[in-house]
Amino acid sequence: MASSEGILLGMGNPLLDISAVVDEEFLSKYDLKLNNAILAEDKHLPLYEEMGSKFSVEYIAGGATQNSIRVAQWMLQTPGATSYIGSIGKDKFGEEMKKNSKLAGVNVHYYEDETAPTGTCGVCIVGGERSLVANLSAANCYKVEHLKKPENWALVEKAKYFYIAGFFLTVSPESIQLVAEHATAKNKIFSMNLSAPFICEFFKDAQEKVLPYMDYVFGNETEARTFSKVHGWETDNVEEIAIKISQWPKASGTHRRITVITQGADPVVVAEDGKVKLFPVILLPKEKLVDTNGAGDAFVGGFLSQLVQEKPIEECVRAGCYAANVIIQRSGCTYPEKPDFN
Repeated sequence: MASSEGILLGMGNPLLDISAVVDEEFLSKYDLKLNNAILAEDKHLPLYEEMGSKFSVEYIAGGATQNSIRVAQWMLQTPGATSYIGSIGKDKFGEEMKKNSKLAGVNVHYYEDETAPTGTCGVCIVGGERSLVANLSAANCYKVEHLKKPENWALVEKAKYFYIAGFFLTVSPESIQLVAEHATAKNKIFSMNLSAPFICEFFKDAQEKVLPYMDYVFGNETEARTFSKVHGWETDNVEEIAIKISQWPKASGTHRRITVITQGADPVVVAEDGKVKLFPVILLPKEKLVDTNGAGDAFVGGFLSQLVQEKPIEECVRAGCYAANVIIQRSGCTYPEKPDFN
């Protein structure tokens, strides 16, 4: 089944990834942990320059939601099947991002902020694992007024599936709420990602407010365990946590909520209707691993590419695992010209 134009809309923080293989010393200097994602504080600001001077750096268009949307677009191979909204600066990084997205076939409607530079994300890689430090800058300036403009709201009207990473809760919960309510009213599919432990901890209220609207909740095992701890569930068992998240009350009874938790090389946990299914991932020999940056985003992108074609959940997970497997063998969230997923 070919996907129709604009069927999937993503909304999030477009960031330019500044990616480099660093060392343990660099991580400890900036107080960074592997497999974690944080927002840059003042102490992290020199990190970007230092990465560029000390290590060999690559610049790759990123941002969690944008990564997922690009991967879904790549899997679908129908130009304009996906759209994306977020805020960039009026600068060369912003121009780069626009060019990149157009080439990828995504229909982007960026808000261009006059005052702040395009957001960046330091991707610090050690032993194939990554630590992310996001300096949102312009991405943080997104305003709900932009979403309400007829030419942008048209993307919302057109889409049947929505995906927003939890990171956007720090920027425009109002925009998320508008889209979530639209999805519920029009019987569309709304999905989000737990995204990072700090989102579950420090943006708990914002996350809880939108949770009833989520038809699909994505996350990894660390985020799931943090979510459990924050809600006083006293369990570290990812399968139990996935079930509990799926049973959280819903704003609309039309769709049941499905929770999808990835666990690196361990099986993907899918919880629905009080039951759990486990799906093994494609194992990759350690020497083929380049970096895990974008693996979770790619999984979601692959998953969504089949979901919008109304494929069964097994196929969605299989496509997610395929996309993640491709991405971790390359630097950053990049992919070959065409997928060979069948």
